[in-house]
Amino acid sequence: MNRTWIKNAQIINEGQRFVGSVVIEDELIAEVLHEGEEPQYPCDKLIDAEGLYLIPGVIDEHVHFRDPGLTHKADMHSESIAAVAGGVTSFMDMPNTNPQTTTLEALEDKFNDAAQKSVANYSFYFGATNSNAHLLPELDKRTVCGVKLFMGASTGNMLVDRLDALKSIFQRSPILIATHCEDQTIIRRNMDEYRKRYGDDPDICLHPSIRNVEACYQSSALAVQLAREFNSRLHILHITTAKELQLFEDKPLNEKNITAEVTVSHLLFCDEDYTSLGARIKCNPSIKTKADRDALRKAVRTNLLDTIGTDHAPHLLSEKQGGAFKAVSGMPMIQFSLVNMLELAGQGVLTIEQVVEKMCHAPALLYQIEKRGFIRPNYKADLVLIHPNKPWTVNHENILSKCQWSPMEGHTFNAKVEKTFVNGHLAYDDGRVDTDYRGAMLTFDR
Repeated sequence: MNRTWIKNAQIINEGQRFVGSVVIEDELIAEVLHEGEEPQYPCDKLIDAEGLYLIPGVIDEHVHFRDPGLTHKADMHSESIAAVAGGVTSFMDMPNTNPQTTTLEALEDKFNDAAQKSVANYSFYFGATNSNAHLLPELDKRTVCGVKLFMGASTGNMLVDRLDALKSIFQRSPILIATHCEDQTIIRRNMDEYRKRYGDDPDICLHPSIRNVEACYQSSALAVQLAREFNSRLHILHITTAKELQLFEDKPLNEKNITAEVTVSHLLFCDEDYTSLGARIKCNPSIKTKADRDALRKAVRTNLLDTIGTDHAPHLLSEKQGGAFKAVSGMPMIQFSLVNMLELAGQGVLTIEQVVEKMCHAPALLYQIEKRGFIRPNYKADLVLIHPNKPWTVNHENILSKCQWSPMEGHTFNAKVEKTFVNGHLAYDDGRVDTDYRGAMLTFDR
């Protein structure tokens, strides 16, 4: 039995902040102690964490690791390395790969592949299509995180655009439905208009006018309508507009059947940033106005927005060349999600306790993940130690995603992830990743 004592840390957990210690025993948290308390049994290793924050491992419910089939951009191994370096101990990966994860066989293959490659803990969404709703009742509720439904076309087009198919999905899914909501009819109409006015590749600054507020709102409203009609568990991903916020309720997570995610990118950037960052911040749904961003920032301090994810979506930088039509959508953010949110906390956008709530606790509760997301005895020892004031600058050398670029390049952060424990194992230690370690499959208490 291996016991590690992390002492003198500033523990941030379940809305509280206190100086204390955590004892790790093999894969589990054995004890959570307050200042001055000693472990019950001798420990093999001592880590003095004085001056450091200790939080639960971040659970990123929304990533695109591009594996299988798109591994020139990213793969399960490279992106899980970037994840643990950023304090992310668990991820849930999307189905728009090649082949798409739209059959039970493809889903099983992905789980088997992750067991061989992933440094972090993992689960995978099953991709809904216009014709596979009959498979949904066969999904294993204990191991599959959710059903991903593209109600708008994005990278790896998996658009579900027939109302009968949508109704069947909402009616049959035995688990949470996570949606990408953009009305494709509105987008196509806008694309046709802007092509006539500006040519074959309009300026990137026009991206939020093409994939606009109304496209997002109309699709999200339809998803909410269907969820209410069939009493489905709905989680709308990457909310981008102030108008969509009226679709959600400001009440505790356990009282809601319809919830919403905001991404790090949509909390950080606004349309003014296209001028300096160009297509590097092109994503779907689009980065919108400063007013929209400010509304999202306000809502994340309440129960209107429930979780913060990344929509981590690597592309080669060469694929990001072009404007509103030709540059591909998506950006790599997982390595910098936690430090970005801590920076916003330092600016007063939200509190550090709220960062932990939205990135660690809420995903665990929403998806009903077993024994993760909190610092509690007998929970898995997914833990992150953070130095709150150790300035460092993002550069080409320290970007660990396979694509080797980031919209954060050149930015200096004050907070720095020092150590990341995955299932009690020190997977990341001050710049060094244990690339031989393998995480575990997430399980769900449903």
